[in-house]
This record gives sequence, C-alpha cells and structure tokens, in this order.
Amino acid sequence: MKICLPHQHHQRHRHYRKISITFFWARVQACWRTWFVALIAVAMGATLMSGCGSLLPKAPLQPTLYLLDAMPLSIAPNAATATNQPGSTAPTLTVNTPIAAAGFGSTHIVYQRQAHELEHFALNQWVDTPVQMLTPLIMRAIEQRGGFRAVVRGSTAAVSDLRLDTELVRLQQEFNTTPSRVRMTLRAVLVNTTSRRVLASREFETSVAALSDDPVGGVVAANKAVQRVLGELAAFCADSAAAATTNTTTTRASDPAVR
Repeated sequence: MKICLPHQHHQRHRHYRKISITFFWARVQACWRTWFVALIAVAMGATLMSGCGSLLPKAPLQPTLYLLDAMPLSIAPNAATATNQPGSTAPTLTVNTPIAAAGFGSTHIVYQRQAHELEHFALNQWVDTPVQMLTPLIMRAIEQRGGFRAVVRGSTAAVSDLRLDTELVRLQQEFNTTPSRVRMTLRAVLVNTTSRRVLASREFETSVAALSDDPVGGVVAANKAVQRVLGELAAFCADSAAAATTNTTTTRASDPAVR
C-alpha cells in the first residue's frame, strides 16, 4: 500500500486544480469562438440578403393618366337653324373619328421646347389617344348647337346626309414662352355624302396659357383649348349645313323641272 505524504497530497491537489482551470477556460474560449462565428455568419447572411435585394429588378413606376373630358361650353341653339325635332327637314350628320397628324397619334402628352422637335413626358400620359377622346366631345358640342336632325358616329351603319371629317394637326404644350402654352389645331371638312362634294372646310387653332409649367398645367390648358375649338367647330357645322340646305332649296325652286 502506497502512502501519500502530506506535501505530496498538496502538490497533487494543486495539479488537479490547474487542470480544471485550464479545462474551464478552454471551454469558455470554445464557446466564444462558436458565438463569434455564428455572429459573423448572421452578419454575412444579412449583407448577402440586402445585396441580393438590391440586385432584384424594381417595379416600374406607373404613369399618371389624364383625360380630355372637358364638356363643351353651353351653346345656345341657333334659332335660324333647324333642330333635332321629329319631322324636321334638317340634315343628319355622321362624325368620323379624327385622324391624327404625325406625332399625335399615341397616348403620349406631347410638349415642345425647340422648333421642329417634339418630346413627351415619361410618367404622364393620356388615358387614350386624343383623337379617340375627342370624338364624343365633338358629337356633344354639335348636338348642343343644333342644326341637325341626328348626329351619329362614323362607326355605325346609319346613312346620313352629311359627313364631318377632322384632323388633329397638333395638341402640344409649348415651353418656348413663359408661362407655357398649349396649342391646339383642328382641321375640319364637311362633305355631302350623296354627291361627295365638299361643302365647307376650315382650320381652327387656339392657344391657352398653362397655370403651371408642368404636365398638370398642360392638361388643364388642353381641356380649355378643346372647349374653345369645339364651340367654333359646332357653329361652323351648323352654319355650313344651313347654308347648304338653303342653296339646295333655292336651286330646286328655280329649276323648271321640279315645278
């Protein structure tokens, strides 16, 4: 049997305690390393996720859409012309959709800063092409003015006495003046559908100052320009139709063959 002396027992105890402390610190360091690696992994993952998010395509900005919907100004019917009453001898009128000059056939809101150069706003558009929005407004203005038994769209199969053909020559916001102005030009031709003879033609143009030099100001000014032009157009159609009817009546009355 081996007997440990007191000084040997003390040395062994110190040896065991040193081993325990060393083992403890080793465990602590291992835990810290584990946590440190985990934190680095989390940070790197977050960085990669944010990086990938920035690489994903962003949703495109949606344009703001505007209407040409200004109702024609209230027009008093011309007492000298026939109205759309049953039994009226007033002619019927077909209104074709206007054709658009080059540069004005899309939904772009067109503006001009330099002569001979057309530009358009990137994030502001018409909800439909201007010529499509003008068609019902033209019909409403002519109906309000009077002088026709009926006013119908050109897309219908109805047969009418007269036909109105129009062309939108320009509708643009011009920034070469201060404030900017919206210029609208519309060309109109009134045709007798039976003889295919042109009864009258005219070009209407107006310019309206914009309240602000931006797309919103331009849209408001464009609607005012439409109101002005349509008022003049409605009067032109009623007067031309009345004159054509009067001439036809006079010609028949003076013709011996119809007496």
